[in-house]
Amino acid sequence: MPNDVVTVLFLGDVIGKAGRKAVAPYLRTVPADFKIINGENLAGGIGITASVAMEMLDAGVDAITTGNHVWKKREIAIYLMEESRVIRPLNYPPGTPGFGFTLLHKNGKSLYVANLEGRTFMSPLGCPFRSMEEFVAEKKENIPVFVDFHAEATSEKIAMGWFLDGKVAGIVGTHTHVQTADERILPMGTGYITDAGMTGPADSVIGMEKEPVLQRFLTMLPQKYEVAKGDVEVQGVVLEIRAHTQQCLSIRRIKEKVI
Repeated sequence: MPNDVVTVLFLGDVIGKAGRKAVAPYLRTVPADFKIINGENLAGGIGITASVAMEMLDAGVDAITTGNHVWKKREIAIYLMEESRVIRPLNYPPGTPGFGFTLLHKNGKSLYVANLEGRTFMSPLGCPFRSMEEFVAEKKENIPVFVDFHAEATSEKIAMGWFLDGKVAGIVGTHTHVQTADERILPMGTGYITDAGMTGPADSVIGMEKEPVLQRFLTMLPQKYEVAKGDVEVQGVVLEIRAHTQQCLSIRRIKEKVI
């Protein structure tokens, strides 16, 4: 890859052991300068622990973004203060453990990775738009920025794409576990997709065994959800970014069955 191009591989929400087992071999097949995953569901399909995060970092992942499920395993708070490559959303209140962004350096190339959480149909956090505006104003200008916007509403994700067009190199949505087919380069040069999808069992309900989910909808009674088995897909995107700018040269969607 030319020195003036930064390649970023991003895999959508990695679900439990099934998803983790798919990540390591897949990473070896895709040449990229930086390899990033959303890992808020790495541990048993909901939440993240230090051990599974380290497993992914040891497998070649450069950074792990999260979202609203990052706090499901309470012990993660200490780890988030120790490991800057595992980040939580930037728009949490001051004093929240962890970091909302990380700065990666590898082979003479650099990349900011920032994480945001939406507010529509989710928790009433600080404004993700204003949080990102402040971050953009303070960052080093010549380093590309990649953003994982973890949000429920399609409209909020699309609005964020327009808001950040030309200010960041790439913005991808996560959280719904359903990949969208709207990858594009926006008019000012930012690579965008509404949702990168899910890395985990495709024969499922967003990664979980089907029957308990069906019973939940049919009876409205609590059910125990477990990560589904088999039929694992890797979903995400690959972006090519012009180094030292916020210009995305290409964005390609990934959807491949691996197990």
